[in-house]
Amino acid sequence: MHRHRIELADIAAWDNLLLAVWKAARGKRQRPDVACFLSDLDGRLQCLAEDILLGSVPYGRYRSFHIHDPKQRLIHAACFEDRVLHHAIMNLAEPVFERGLVPATFACRPGKGVHRAVIQVQQNLRRFPWFVKVDVDGYFPSIDHRLLFELLQRRFKGSDFLCLLWRIIDSYHATVGKGLPIGSLTSQHFANHYLNGADRFLQNDPQVCAMVRYMDDIIWWCADKTTAKQTLAKLLEYMEGQLSLQIKPTTQTNRSARGVTYCGFRILPGTVRLTPRKKYRYRVLRDKWEAAWLDGKIDSRTLQQAYAAVHAITLHTDSRSWRQRNLQLHPSRVI
Repeated sequence: MHRHRIELADIAAWDNLLLAVWKAARGKRQRPDVACFLSDLDGRLQCLAEDILLGSVPYGRYRSFHIHDPKQRLIHAACFEDRVLHHAIMNLAEPVFERGLVPATFACRPGKGVHRAVIQVQQNLRRFPWFVKVDVDGYFPSIDHRLLFELLQRRFKGSDFLCLLWRIIDSYHATVGKGLPIGSLTSQHFANHYLNGADRFLQNDPQVCAMVRYMDDIIWWCADKTTAKQTLAKLLEYMEGQLSLQIKPTTQTNRSARGVTYCGFRILPGTVRLTPRKKYRYRVLRDKWEAAWLDGKIDSRTLQQAYAAVHAITLHTDSRSWRQRNLQLHPSRVI
């Protein structure tokens, strides 16, 4: 495997840091910490560049809070300086991660995403008779720091850059030696890369006809029920032995004709529907943005952009009749 070298000087380069600031501040310029950073942009970037070269980053300050989406998640948001650092790293490292991933994984990748994953799942439901769906139990808190760093060492070289990656990994612990903070850009890419070996394990199994993975939600197809159960047993052994991960007991083995719930959508060979969770999210977000507009917190342009984002939840689904009924039952408060 070819290892890629990234120099700290390239991360700290002025153009790279400016691009990182633009990405990190997008949609957040009104927040006090972001506004403070931008008010002294040249000085802050100069300090950040010096700290990168001196090995004094990350700063490791996290702001913790809960979100309900709709289940409760504990988010650990890095300070703005660290978010800029993460973007500066991923500007250079993301293409390296991208080249190492298999086509069947869809999270954190340009040109992929949830909707592409849903389309691929539906195509596979039409082609293959049986599927197995699994989900990792407590994925982000369970990622082993040592194993993750060993995987990164196979992808990158250069002691200074690898030390920086280790400091980022080691800046957060769910338990001793384990865990990545949900809400961090580097965590998303590290977590996606952590299961790359499992992708290749499945794809190299002759009993597996096809597979799709979106972060830790894995689904694959087999010719019959017996081989489906055999591949499940092999994957469980691999995940526990090689990655120190446990699969949730709620694994699903079923006929493709019966459909599957994946990434929040009910997918059948002939249609894709919204799940109750997606319908709830649609209603809540619509009410939230309309209330913000009525209170004068956002302007009409922002409201239109928010409407477009809310509507994107329903893309590629057969939901027109539901949206019409929902609008009749809960009329828009925006006139």
